[in-house]
Amino acid sequence: MFHLRTCAAKLRPLTASQTVKTFSQNRPAAARTLGQIRCFTAPVAAEPFLSGTSSNYVEEMYYAWLENPKSVHKSWDIFFRNTNAGALPGTAYQSPLPLSPGSLSAVAQAQPLVDAQPNVDKLVEDHLAVQSLIRAYQIRGHHVAQLDPLGILDADLDSSVPADIISSTDKLDLAVFKERLRMLTVGGFYGLDESDLDKVFHLPTTTFIGGQESALPLREIIRRLEMAYCRHIGVEFMFINDLEQCQWIRQKFETPGVMQFTSEEKRTLLARLVRSTRFEDFLQRKWSSEKRFGLEGCEVLIPALKTIIDKSSENGVDYVIMGMPHRGRLNVLANVIRKELEQIFCQFDSKLEAADEGSGDVKYHLGMYHRRINRVTDRNITLSLVANPSHLEAADPVVMGKTKAEQFYCGDTEGKKVMSILLHGDAAFAGQGIVYETFHLSDLPSYTTHGTVHVVVNNQIGFTTDPRMARSSPYPTDVARVVNAPIFHVNSDDPEAVMYVCKVAAEWRSTFHKDVVVDLVCYRRNGHNEMDEPMFTQPLMYKQIRKQKPVLQKYAELLVSQGVVNQPEYEEEISKYDKICEEAFTRSKDEKILHIKHWLDSPWPGFFTLDGQPRSMTCPSTGLTEDILAHIGNVASSVPVENFTIHGGEDATDLWRCWATSVDFSPAWGRPRGGGQGLSRILKTRGELVKNRTVDWALAEYMAFGSLLKEGIHIRLSGQDVERGTFSHRHHVLHDQNVDKKTCIPMNHLWPNQAPYTVCNSSLSEYGVLGFELGFAMASPNALVLWEAQFGDFHNTAQCIIDQFICPGQAKWVRQNGIVLLLPHGMEGMGPEHSSARPERFLQMCNDDPDVLPNLEEANFDINQLYDCNWVVVNCSTPGNFFHVLRRQILLPFRKPLIIFTPKSLLRHPEARTSFDEMLSGTHFQRVIPEDGLAAQNPENVKRLLFCTGKVYYDLTRERKARGMAEQVAITRIEQLSPFPFDLLLREVQKYPNAELGWCQEEHKNQGYYDYVKPRLRTTINRAKPVWYAGRDPAAAPATGNKKTHLTELQRLLDTAFDLDAFKNFS
Repeated sequence: MFHLRTCAAKLRPLTASQTVKTFSQNRPAAARTLGQIRCFTAPVAAEPFLSGTSSNYVEEMYYAWLENPKSVHKSWDIFFRNTNAGALPGTAYQSPLPLSPGSLSAVAQAQPLVDAQPNVDKLVEDHLAVQSLIRAYQIRGHHVAQLDPLGILDADLDSSVPADIISSTDKLDLAVFKERLRMLTVGGFYGLDESDLDKVFHLPTTTFIGGQESALPLREIIRRLEMAYCRHIGVEFMFINDLEQCQWIRQKFETPGVMQFTSEEKRTLLARLVRSTRFEDFLQRKWSSEKRFGLEGCEVLIPALKTIIDKSSENGVDYVIMGMPHRGRLNVLANVIRKELEQIFCQFDSKLEAADEGSGDVKYHLGMYHRRINRVTDRNITLSLVANPSHLEAADPVVMGKTKAEQFYCGDTEGKKVMSILLHGDAAFAGQGIVYETFHLSDLPSYTTHGTVHVVVNNQIGFTTDPRMARSSPYPTDVARVVNAPIFHVNSDDPEAVMYVCKVAAEWRSTFHKDVVVDLVCYRRNGHNEMDEPMFTQPLMYKQIRKQKPVLQKYAELLVSQGVVNQPEYEEEISKYDKICEEAFTRSKDEKILHIKHWLDSPWPGFFTLDGQPRSMTCPSTGLTEDILAHIGNVASSVPVENFTIHGGEDATDLWRCWATSVDFSPAWGRPRGGGQGLSRILKTRGELVKNRTVDWALAEYMAFGSLLKEGIHIRLSGQDVERGTFSHRHHVLHDQNVDKKTCIPMNHLWPNQAPYTVCNSSLSEYGVLGFELGFAMASPNALVLWEAQFGDFHNTAQCIIDQFICPGQAKWVRQNGIVLLLPHGMEGMGPEHSSARPERFLQMCNDDPDVLPNLEEANFDINQLYDCNWVVVNCSTPGNFFHVLRRQILLPFRKPLIIFTPKSLLRHPEARTSFDEMLSGTHFQRVIPEDGLAAQNPENVKRLLFCTGKVYYDLTRERKARGMAEQVAITRIEQLSPFPFDLLLREVQKYPNAELGWCQEEHKNQGYYDYVKPRLRTTINRAKPVWYAGRDPAAAPATGNKKTHLTELQRLLDTAFDLDAFKNFS
């Protein structure tokens, strides 16, 4: 209820030019039915009962009447109708009739002095029209905001003005404005008249344009809406379905006078603009022919970022992780991250030699990590800019993952200490699908970083492509609407508007812990790079740009005119920074060697030596004691919580008691599909395996994870359906069958002080999620981070992350990473799309030389091989070896990506089992598993030595047994494909001097491993023998979709493998 001071004040004469402060006193938050304030010329005293003692009563009666005219006495109803209909003072009030037998009927028949009902309806309609007008500005005001600093293109690609906005911006001249006003008022959209511009209307609680005033003339309402929504800031937020958030934004942008800056703040802004602008000018003077992807045209980005960081630091953030494309990167490194200028300048020296291993990268791709004092807040702040490839937006999920990891390790469960800032280009933000994937991770429980500030450098062009040809949406930022992120468009030639928007964005993130977008509508003064000619394709735009006054000059002139600074002070600020650059340039000439490691974006303090080397070049045993294996196995086969009903009907308490008392479980080797095998039976099967000192694939993984958790290693397993496992083998998250959302993760109940285990089903995304997990793995070497593809071939949707980050990451950026990729692989008649994980692609990108035999006598040969490789590729044939390679990944003194081709049918194959004996202390991962049958006992009699990897081994052994060729054919498994085990394979070849060599694979000849293995095997034996091929013929598709054809192909390759005369005609 609006508590106006008195009803007399309600009736006091007002004119459009007068203020209405009287009505703003003690204005409450709740809204009432709107009432137009009428204007009178006669004194209020004409109504005899409007005295101070009765005014409160009259006021309450009036508001009760507004809500329901029948709720008050008929005489009051007549009075209020007359008053609102414009009755003169002294005539609205009618004395009560004398009490007589007919008085009640007379009152009932009493009529107001004027026909007031139509006027009351008009009153309501007018207020509703004003409310609609206010809402129209809030929804669509951004469409007419003056956002383009060039003044030639509308940011929303539409020059028209929304039909429900009475705009007086530069888009409309006065005549057009009046015509629009007439169309929207007189008999039009709003039903208002031009004369209504001077009438005063109560404001709804959904606007803050009144400030301390609760009512304004319509003309002032329009003016303030224009100031809030149609000047240099365009606000998109009315799609947000949270009232509190909408009200928060309205208050930030509608409150009169809210965008005020002190003289000190203006001087700071000017100084930051000087640094941003003069840095680019300096680079242009010194290296005019070098590509640097400068920031000219959006120099305001630097003070914008610093404002976001300052405000976030003020709100408690002490670690900011940033990702950005190449444009403006050097400027951000210099003036935001505070990279030493001489380190940047020396990057332009073509004679500088690289001191680090690897290829290095161009200067505008490099990252940085720096901890410093924030001068505004006087608090420590850590800034990390993640290195990136040229693939725009590819770094987005990487930054998110690293941010999530840093929050996890410091216990920041609400994102109050660690945050991320992502910079984007307009064309890439609209065009790259990874932006959408990353946004959809923003609010998922295991992926949220509790809000990211997105800053779009909107050049209004993509390389040479006009935005009208580059996107179908009005703005490049429309993708952010899918997660209800507010979008703040701002003209970058208005630095104060930019600073205010950035403050609001930082406050939004701090308040609501949700994403927010700042769209800096700017321009690109040069072409795509400094050597590009933009006039070829955008002649009119660049004619205007050539005439455009730089933002620094504009803002300096403004501050000089305001008396905030004088011209000598401004020139002194420029001279001071120019001197800093010149001195740094002089020092840069002393740099003779380029150290990429000085640009490391994710250092691991304490993991390496001070000079960045491993602390040893050995790897301890990956085995465990029997007690640990048994304990993990027992927990894995139970539910370690009470009153928990699992699938299959077993109560958890009974199951726990079952294994604890060593009750026999019946084995179940079947291969379930869907719900064919209850979870209780699966757990009982595990218990039986543990009792028999044996593990299958799921148990081997469980024991590797559980043992690392005991050693304080955090484990994070992510991907589509990983909690249960695509093939229903894992079951790391148990679901109570009777209580919704009640789950149990037994892995987190192994040890009293264990590290936490995170297992999380991801969104249906590969590119975004793999990038996220890569970023998570960047943060710490003391974590095992795994991403599992639903099927191995689905990794190709994430090929960019694999090709640009995982494979060459260390070579480009001296940044090690221990991420593990689990890629289900195997030819099992499931068709082209669910068979191959494309091992040939990973092997092709391995950095070892197939024609050079390394020094096999070198100490710790196997560890040195691992240290020199760019990643490790394995295809394990036993659960035990899978267990060992997972543990080795952490026990190594360095980190390398690990690619594991995991099985499908072997998950429940009765022969794919490993004894505890092969996992006890002293055991290791086997790079090669040699023949250990009859053939190995009489090697001289062996006619053929077959090399293979993975599941096909079981097909080969079954066929060999069926043919009775156990003494004639030896089968050796290569478990680690890269780095290639030259030493062990040479030993195998020498063991069978009379055997011809063959490689057998189930994949097609032009796929799989053959093209990788053959030249390396030939190098191993100094090309003394040929290496024959047994496998499927070359094909375009990875596998057939016909089951019969699949079986025919399999039998053909087995026939070739065991036909000792198959290759005689080729010798």
